[in-house]
Amino acid sequence: MHRPRKEMIAETRAKLIAAARHAFGTIGYAEASMDDFTASAGLTRGALYHHFGDKKGLLQAVIAEIDGEMAVRVNEVASKAPTRWQHFVDECTTYIELALEPEIQRIMFRDGPAVLGDPAQWPNASACTASMTDHLTALQDEGVVVADLDPETAARLINGASSQAAQRIANSKDPEATSKKAIAAFKQLLEGLRKKP
Repeated sequence: MHRPRKEMIAETRAKLIAAARHAFGTIGYAEASMDDFTASAGLTRGALYHHFGDKKGLLQAVIAEIDGEMAVRVNEVASKAPTRWQHFVDECTTYIELALEPEIQRIMFRDGPAVLGDPAQWPNASACTASMTDHLTALQDEGVVVADLDPETAARLINGASSQAAQRIANSKDPEATSKKAIAAFKQLLEGLRKKP
């Protein structure tokens, strides 16, 4: 029985992404060989070039997959918050704390920026900034954050700060200790947005 072409394409892409993710997560982008992960996926180099263009394109696909999973996890934690403000804080800090996980550390916060450049320019960054801007606008409407704050500018600054904090953790010799310091400083930074009683 013939399977639909669309299904076969999706399966090929998924196999290549899974093989690359394993390689990038264990030995890193620089050491990972295209021949290794095409062989482990039971596919040819031609398939990789056809679907992703090159190794860098494959890294972008792996990052998009991990980023989607991180968003789900961040939302799961934040959704349990009792207030919109706590939801916002939990969303930001959970993202930073994910930098403690070895695969995320290596792919998202070390190799990703080294290979693809500034994370603020990645395709997913604008959605993150938009979501954060919406949160800050709602918090402003509720009178929780200061009225004279431009939500989009603040969202971009917070996004940059959380990205830098995560990268610092990922590149630290003691990620646990660095995470504690980074989260404490980051929360202090967010507190500065709140309207004083």
